[in-house]
Amino acid sequence: MQLHGSITALATPFASSGALDIAAWRTLVAWQVEAGTQGLIVAGSTGEAAMLSDAEFSELIQSATGVVGGRVPVLAGAGLSGTEKALSQCLRALDAGADGVLVVTPPYVRPTQDGLRHHYETLADALDAPLILYNVPSRTGVDLLPETVAMLAPHPRIVGIKEAVSDPARMAALLPLRTPGFAILSGDDGSACEALSSGADGVVSVVSNAIPAAFRHLCDLARTGDAEAARALDAELSPLYATMGLEPNPIPVKAVLAALGRCHDRLRLPLLPLSSRFRPEVEAALGLFRAVEARFGPGRAS
Repeated sequence: MQLHGSITALATPFASSGALDIAAWRTLVAWQVEAGTQGLIVAGSTGEAAMLSDAEFSELIQSATGVVGGRVPVLAGAGLSGTEKALSQCLRALDAGADGVLVVTPPYVRPTQDGLRHHYETLADALDAPLILYNVPSRTGVDLLPETVAMLAPHPRIVGIKEAVSDPARMAALLPLRTPGFAILSGDDGSACEALSSGADGVVSVVSNAIPAAFRHLCDLARTGDAEAARALDAELSPLYATMGLEPNPIPVKAVLAALGRCHDRLRLPLLPLSSRFRPEVEAALGLFRAVEARFGPGRAS
């Protein structure tokens, strides 16, 4: 599996009733692929995975892979506090048609680095599919350190890491581990341009839910070494990154997608829609969301 460029961590649309909105989901997936997104994450933290039933988890994956038709990798978010439960979830994702699994570090239980290594090796040994490590200590309470990643990277089924620590020193420590079989992916929109310019393979993005073509263009500029143009576009998009951080993800992205007419502004408890005090900031940003996507999206003027 070659992971590179702009990879969207998809939000999950819910109908006003609270059920999955599969029609909106299929439209979102198709839009992403048509706009140039180079990989999709289904049922990750942006997709409210913790609020999905097993049946909904499988339905989202099956529907996405049907729409994508093999054009880009479809990865399923996975990872639970116990290794056996995490393995069951990974197998469910693969049975539903996912091309691989993005496995977050075990939340809450705070394993040691050796425990993390054994956890991922156990999963990779049991799976006949690519596994991507996912480190996001701000959510899980555990940090997968670069020296542990170095021990896991040679495993033939561990094909990359999504690193959501935005400190440039962390990316600098991981980049020497990059090989044709092990991709380094940023998990932070705000620092993604610098990470890509430094040699990272791609970025798992939240903001690309709303501006898939524009963010793909940013990734292309950064990865091909056009640093000046990349930084200029990154600066232009910076207010949109800030909008997506008004409240914890995926609250703002749902508000933006709803304002753009892409889905309902519906989340599942304990998440609530964006607070009223932040609504004017979303409204103020909508013009920029629309303008940059129109500039780079399908059907733009040549």
